[in-house]
Amino acid sequence: MTASEAPTTALGAGPGFVVQLDAFSGPLDLLLHLLREEQIEIAEIPIARIADQFLSAIQDLGLNQAADYLDMASRLVRLKAQMLLPRRSEEDGWEDPRAELVRRLLEYQQIREIAIWLGRAAERRSEQLVRGFLPPAPPLPPVPLTLDLLEMLQAVERVVAAIPSPVLHRVVARPLDVETATRRIEQLLEEREEIGWLDALGSRPTIVDVLSTLLALLELAKRGTLRLVQPAAFAPMVIARDPARSAA
Repeated sequence: MTASEAPTTALGAGPGFVVQLDAFSGPLDLLLHLLREEQIEIAEIPIARIADQFLSAIQDLGLNQAADYLDMASRLVRLKAQMLLPRRSEEDGWEDPRAELVRRLLEYQQIREIAIWLGRAAERRSEQLVRGFLPPAPPLPPVPLTLDLLEMLQAVERVVAAIPSPVLHRVVARPLDVETATRRIEQLLEEREEIGWLDALGSRPTIVDVLSTLLALLELAKRGTLRLVQPAAFAPMVIARDPARSAA
């Protein structure tokens, strides 16, 4: 129900308590509001006081023609009368007449809290997303692969055609001339006590001359004819005549 006038009146709770009619969505909402104002637990609802405040509220708010509010008022009055009757002991099967009202109030309170939460969630969503926003569609699953025999053979043919042809290298054996290199080294050491690596190679050496000279030096060093000395790291190698061999 909607009020025809703006906020209006004070309930019996004392001066300064003003009821906003638009804030209530039914008699349970108004009743729950009265309990909160009085700071009373729902399970301990004082029927006599709340019933009087409820009747005063609906009269002051002009709700005398609202059937649902009047129905709640009649229930409260009946509960008030039942609470005033002499109470028998619980062992005789006495049930609290407020039980049904307490249950309805607890259910209404839960629904109201859920509605408030949903409303705030909708506000947050409206702040993050513009009106009419639709989330992007999830990616479609990949289409299953379907191939017939002809397509598969064509695919194999394309793969085979893309394989490069193997490159063959022909290796030509080049014989080394170790004997010539040995004679050249021995001749140089007869003329000088020390020679350098470049001296042993001769003029315009080829790769065959380099390998032949290296093998000849190793063989002569093995025989004790000469010594291979490197004065420092990365320094040119010095080929020296073996003094013990020379003395003999």
